Amino acid sequence: MYLTDLALSDFRSYRQVVLHLSPGVTTFVGENGQGKTNIVEAIGYLATLSSHRVASDNALVRQGAQAGVIQAKVVHGEQPTTVEVEIFAGRANRARINRGGVRPVELIGHVRTVTFAPEDLELVRGDPAERRRFLDDLMIQMKPRMAGVKAEYEKVARQRAALLKSLGAQRRRGGSIDSGALDVWDVQLAKLGAQITVARAQIVAGLRPHVTEYYQIVSGQSGMAGNARIDYTDSATKGAFTLPGLEELGDADRGEDAARLVTNHEDDLTDADLTEVQLLSALAERRDQEIARGINLVGPHRDELRLGLGTLPAKGYASHGESWSYALALRLGAWKLLREDSSGEWADDGEPILILDDVFAELDASRRKRLAETVLEAGQVFVTAAVGDDLPEELSGDRFLVHDGIVEPIDG
Repeated sequence: MYLTDLALSDFRSYRQVVLHLSPGVTTFVGENGQGKTNIVEAIGYLATLSSHRVASDNALVRQGAQAGVIQAKVVHGEQPTTVEVEIFAGRANRARINRGGVRPVELIGHVRTVTFAPEDLELVRGDPAERRRFLDDLMIQMKPRMAGVKAEYEKVARQRAALLKSLGAQRRRGGSIDSGALDVWDVQLAKLGAQITVARAQIVAGLRPHVTEYYQIVSGQSGMAGNARIDYTDSATKGAFTLPGLEELGDADRGEDAARLVTNHEDDLTDADLTEVQLLSALAERRDQEIARGINLVGPHRDELRLGLGTLPAKGYASHGESWSYALALRLGAWKLLREDSSGEWADDGEPILILDDVFAELDASRRKRLAETVLEAGQVFVTAAVGDDLPEELSGDRFLVHDGIVEPIDG
């Protein structure tokens, strides 16, 4: 998969820009604030219908314009496909495939990307919500129908939380409550939540060896120091199952048995019927607590992706350089997982496009070189940099200078 053309209209800082692109490495060089990240943000938006920088689409429409447009020609298989999304501030977006109108969600899968950006340091250092979003973005690219499941789950969770608050307020006023009104919401939450949990658990199991591999490559570390390990912890079985500690998993004598426990638990989590039953049971068990607090305490929105480094959690213990290497390993692992899985619900021949947004300035020379050698595996790579000298010489290819809203090729 690769893009041959990209056109932006009233997107971010661009009134109009048209780019002709090639497979291999393409670099956008320009001072900060000139718009180079806006270009790769647009490419990433076509893959997930969301920005890696902001939660709302409003900021994507150029100030004073009614709508922003991203159009691209993507080649996968034998036939090129033209995809387009028209982004409106405050109302529903519109989409087209080969000039025919489609629902925006139908774009997902025609362009697949993995983006690494400075904000990804929060994958390691930030709240669990950052890591859940990482898994969900990957889930939706692998199984586009899950975008609808996730949206419906979030809607049910909001409505159930509103009922919990209402019941809690009624109880505090001394009135009697009918908690049975929650039953119908519990069933829906468990059914939808189980689908999300299954998909996430499958992703984590497939992603784990790739994250370990790429952490060792990028960091240059091996052995226990290079053992970056990810595990999924779910809120439904927290009381009944305790994930083995990282020290136990890394122990020469106990590690094999501990890893087997994790594998067995992951197998259970990928059983949709069993996971749905476990969610229903946990919801019933914690109902009184939920009413008292007025929030949903069980479900995939409360789950966590645990990041371990050696025998310690990465969060709070990894150095700045180790955190960068870990975040890169997560993204590179996601790229490889997408690349290897050719049986998904998206287009054939869909090797993902790799985007590295302002990455190399934060890395030392040895990490830059190792990363550059690694990303050359990708069929198409987009890189941004404020200074061309930050880029390793291995990343030869097309270069564009970005300045004052203009994007022009750099000869040679």
